[in-house]
Amino acid sequence: MLRADSLLRLLGTFELACEGAPVRLPMSAQRVIAFVALHEHPLQRAYVAGSLWLETSDARAQANLRSALWRLHRPGHRLIDSSDDRLRLGEEVRVDLREAEAVARRAIGDGSELDIDVAALAGDLLPDWYEDWALLERERFRQLRLRALEAICERLMRAGRFDDALDTAHVAVAGEPLRESAHRVLVRIHLAEGNTGEAIRQYELFRRLLREQLGIEPSARMHELMHGILVADSAR
Repeated sequence: MLRADSLLRLLGTFELACEGAPVRLPMSAQRVIAFVALHEHPLQRAYVAGSLWLETSDARAQANLRSALWRLHRPGHRLIDSSDDRLRLGEEVRVDLREAEAVARRAIGDGSELDIDVAALAGDLLPDWYEDWALLERERFRQLRLRALEAICERLMRAGRFDDALDTAHVAVAGEPLRESAHRVLVRIHLAEGNTGEAIRQYELFRRLLREQLGIEPSARMHELMHGILVADSAR
């Protein structure tokens, strides 16, 4: 009988656990289960083998795939369903990425929920993997989670929960230090709290980052947000 207690972690690092116990896998097997988990539809074996072993012959790639699937076999746990010519993640395997995506979509939606698990949106997808397929999925999820974090900030700020809003905004800024929309939210939270000095400090920090990293200035939207404050500050 299969047990529905396998957990695959792809955020922050790769980690697989069955019944709460970590499962050590060679890199080849990690790549297979991660690649399959990132696709919500079944994949042809040939496509998986060809995508993961680009530099080898088709026969060698297929052999590598068979070896990796054998290493993924765990009694009582169907990690990969390979019953036909297609591969799919076992139905009993939970994936932290899918759960985080659900949290993000709920945050971006029109709901009024405030107590959203921000920790689920703090990590990047497989940050130390550099294959093209991992890079593309990492960027897709990064954009989703940053939009979600900013939406949560707005919701918390409107509810007057400034401490929680600040904590969430800092997570968003850490996720992408050059993302202006995250800095704008942080500035607005400081202004809503009446902390003008902190708002100016955050603006100047972001402005310096842009100059040093990209050689550009903040956008007109950021300047408009800060204009009245900077004028008042210079008049003192």
